[in-house]
Amino acid sequence: MNPQDRTYKDKKVISIGTVSELTGLTLRQIRYYEERKLISPYRNERGTRKYSFTDIETLMDIADKREDGVQTTEILREMRLKEKKRESEKDLKKRMLQGQLNAQFKLGRGN
Repeated sequence: MNPQDRTYKDKKVISIGTVSELTGLTLRQIRYYEERKLISPYRNERGTRKYSFTDIETLMDIADKREDGVQTTEILREMRLKEKKRESEKDLKKRMLQGQLNAQFKLGRGN
């Protein structure tokens, strides 16, 4: 994602301590979810983690699922499936738009 395309929710500017306060998760839990590849904080040149509001929403969702007994491997699998679906939908929209443009301007027909 291009940094200029990010919304305020996607900007990685929040410290791990603030994330812990906002979510009620311990620092250890947050780091564990990072180890399990459930979240990906930005790390600056000194290695300091920075999170976004989107990361916080993801952490809250993870915490809710963990309370319901869902394992982290299952959460990760679900997250990957959702991401694949989003990518497929984006690709379909792109192909549909290209088809509409081709039809509108009679492109791709040997003209």
